[in-house]
Amino acid sequence: MNSRKRSESPSPTFQQFVEAIDDAAIYMLDGEGRVMSWSPAAARINGWRREEVEGQSFRRFFTPEDQQARVPEAILVRARAEGRVQSEGWRLRKNGERFWAQASLHAIRDDSGAVVGFAKITRDMTQPRAAQQALIESERRFRYLVEGVVDYAIYMLDPNGVVVNWNRGAERAKGYKAEEIIGRHFSTFYTAEDRRAGVPALVLERALAEGRWETEGWRVRKDGSRFWASVVVDAIHDDQGRHIGFTKITRDISERQAAQEALAQSERQFRMLVAGVVDYALIMLDPNGVITNWNAGAENIKGYQADEIIGRHISIFYTEADRAAGEPARALLTAIDQGRYEAEAWRVRKDGSLFWANVVLDTIRDEHGELVGFAKITRDITERRNAQIELHAAHERLAQAQKMEAIGQLTGGVAHDFNNLLMVVVGQTQLLRRRLGDDPRAAKALDAIEIASRRGQDLTRQLLAFARRQRLNPIVLSLHARAEDLSQLLGASVGRGVALRIDIPEGIWPVEADAGELELALLNLAVNARDAMPNGGSLTVLAQNVRLKRGEIDREIAGDHVAVTVRDTGVGIPPDILARVFEPFFTTKEVNRGTGLGLSQVYGFVEQSGGRATVTSELGAGASFTLYLPRSTKPLGTVSPPPEAEAPRGVRVLVVEDNPEVAEVAAGLLEQLGSRPRVVASADAALRVLLEGERPDVIFSDIVMAGEMDGLALARRVRAEWPDVPILLTSGYSHNAEKAAQEFVILPKPYQLADLSRALGVVLDQPPEPIPSH
Repeated sequence: MNSRKRSESPSPTFQQFVEAIDDAAIYMLDGEGRVMSWSPAAARINGWRREEVEGQSFRRFFTPEDQQARVPEAILVRARAEGRVQSEGWRLRKNGERFWAQASLHAIRDDSGAVVGFAKITRDMTQPRAAQQALIESERRFRYLVEGVVDYAIYMLDPNGVVVNWNRGAERAKGYKAEEIIGRHFSTFYTAEDRRAGVPALVLERALAEGRWETEGWRVRKDGSRFWASVVVDAIHDDQGRHIGFTKITRDISERQAAQEALAQSERQFRMLVAGVVDYALIMLDPNGVITNWNAGAENIKGYQADEIIGRHISIFYTEADRAAGEPARALLTAIDQGRYEAEAWRVRKDGSLFWANVVLDTIRDEHGELVGFAKITRDITERRNAQIELHAAHERLAQAQKMEAIGQLTGGVAHDFNNLLMVVVGQTQLLRRRLGDDPRAAKALDAIEIASRRGQDLTRQLLAFARRQRLNPIVLSLHARAEDLSQLLGASVGRGVALRIDIPEGIWPVEADAGELELALLNLAVNARDAMPNGGSLTVLAQNVRLKRGEIDREIAGDHVAVTVRDTGVGIPPDILARVFEPFFTTKEVNRGTGLGLSQVYGFVEQSGGRATVTSELGAGASFTLYLPRSTKPLGTVSPPPEAEAPRGVRVLVVEDNPEVAEVAAGLLEQLGSRPRVVASADAALRVLLEGERPDVIFSDIVMAGEMDGLALARRVRAEWPDVPILLTSGYSHNAEKAAQEFVILPKPYQLADLSRALGVVLDQPPEPIPSH
C-alpha cells in the first residue's frame, strides 16, 4: 500500500510543477506533432485554450512563410534524429499576433528507443529580443558614429594601455592603420622625452584614480612628425565596478595652438611695444575712468610711476579749472557716445607743471558690445605748440615788416615829390622876399609861407625817417654821458605833472647812432607818454645791456644791444591797435593834437640804425616802448658842427634839373648868391656841354632824373673824365642818395639860400679826390 502511494505521488507533484511555470509554454506532442497536453502558460502565451488545440498539429503556431517552408516538419525530423532541437523565430498567437519565440523540442522514446512523442517548451522572448535589437542598433549606430568621426582619434585601451580598437579619426590624426596599431601600447604616440619621464603610465594612473584625465602636449605620428594634441582619457568599469580599460579621445589642435602661440607672441610684442614707447602715454581705464595700466611713456610724460597712479582717476591730470568745469566726465561721455574723443589742452604732471597735450580717448567694448573700458593716448606737444605759436608770430612779424616796408616805399616816394614841391615854395619865397623889399604885409605873408614850408619839411623828414631813408650822421656815443642833457630835454617837454626818472647806469655800452635823431625819438616817445597821462603820472627812461638770441625779438637781430625803454603809467594802448602804432599818420589823438608821425620817426630811426623797436601795453597799466640799438665797439666820437663856408661870387654853375619849376628856383637862388647859372634838363645835356668844351666852375645836379643816366651816374662820369670839375648833388630822397653821400657832397631838398651857399663853398674848397674803385 505504502509502496504504491510512493510510486503514484510524483505524478500530481510534476503536474503541479508544470502548471506552476508561467513564463514558458510546456506541452506534449505525439509522434506526428499533434498536441497531446497544454499547460496554463501555453494557453496564456499562445492564446488558445486546451480544448482548442488538443489533437491539432503544432504547425498552426508557425507563420505562413515558415509553414510554406515546412519548418515544423524539419524541426520534427531533426528532433527524431538528434533528440533535441533548439530554435528561435516568429510564432503566431490565436489572434494572429506574432511574437518572438525561443523554443526547445525534445524527443520522447519508449523502452525500445522508438520515438513516441515530443516535449516542447516555448518562451515569449519578444521584449528581451526587442531590447537586444535596440542595443544592437545602438551599438551599430555608435560604431558608425565613431568610425565616421575623422577630426578626433577615438580608441579603446585595455587596463594596461594596449590599443584594442581604432577609428578613422585616429588613423587620420596619427597615421597608423588599425592592423598596424591594435595590440601595441599607446605610449607609441608619446615623444621620447615624455616616455623617459614616465608620462604614459602617469596618465593611466591619474585617469584610473580620478576617473578622467585631460591634458595637452606634443604627440608623435607614424612618420615621426609632431603635433600638439588635446587628450581626454576616461576609465571604463563594468556593471560590477571592475576596471576593464580606458577610452581615449585625441584631437590635433596644432593650428589652434599655433594661433594661440601667435596671439600670445603678438600680445607679448604688443606689451613690449607699449612698454617701450616713451613719447606717448598709453593708458587703460576702466568704465569709470580709473587707471588700470600704465606704460613707460606715461611715466616719462606725466611723472608718475605705475604703483603711484594705477587705481586713481584720470581727473588727476586735469587742471583745477577743467575739473571744476567737468571736463574729465565730458571726455568719457563723448567717447561713449561717439566712440572716440580727441582734444588738445593743458594737463598737469606729478610735479604740478603744465604741458600742452594731444589726447585721444577710444572706447573698448567686448564681443557683445558692452563697455569694458577706455584706451587713452596722450602726447606732450608743448614744443610743437610753441613752435606753431612762434611760427604764427613770425608770420605776423613778416607780414608787419612787409607792410611797413610797403608803407615806407610809399612814404619815401611821397616825400621825394613833396620835397620838390617844397623846394619850389621855399625857393620862390626867398626870391620874393628880396624883390618885395620892406613891404610889411608882404613880409608877413612870406613869413607865414616859410613857417608852413618848415612844417612841411619836418613832415617829409619824419616820413623819410620812417622809410629809413633819412640821411643820418651816426657817431659812437655814450648814453650815460648824455643822461643829464636828456633829463633837461625831456623834463621841459613833459611838464611838472609827470614825474620823470632817467636810469642810465655808467656801464651801459656805447651805441652808434645819429645823436639828434636819437634825442628826437626819445622826445617823441616822451610827448606821447605825456599825452597818455592827462592827470599826471610817472615816466621812466631806462637803459640796459642785453644779449639777444636770434628770434627773441626778431629772427634777424642777435648779439649785444643796448635796450632803451621808455615806460609810462598812462591809459595804455588797446590790443587791437597795438600793431599799428608805428604806421605813418596813425594816431588816436584828437584832431590837431598830432600828425601821427612821431612814432614813425622812432621806428624808422631805430631800423635805420640797425636795431628794432618794440612796444608792450596793457589797458590801464601804461605802455613800454623799447629801442634795441646795437652795441658799438668803436671809440667814442663827437658831433662836429657844420663847416663854415660860403660860395664866392661870379661862380659859373651848370644846373642839371629835369623839373622846370625847381630848376627856375635853383637858378634864381644862385643868381642871388652872385653866381652865373646855366640850366640843362638832363644828364645827357650836361655831358654835351662839357664835350663842347665849356668848363663850369661847379656842376649842381639833381640825383633823381628821367632818362638813362641819373645825377649820380653823371657825377661819376664827370669825375672820371673831368676830375677838376667839382660836383654838388641834391635830392629830395632816393636810394642812390644814400650811396652818393659816401662819394659826393649832398644838399637835401628843400634847401635855403644859406644852405646852398654853404654847400657850394664846401665843394669849391675841396681838392679833387681820387676816383674810388667800384
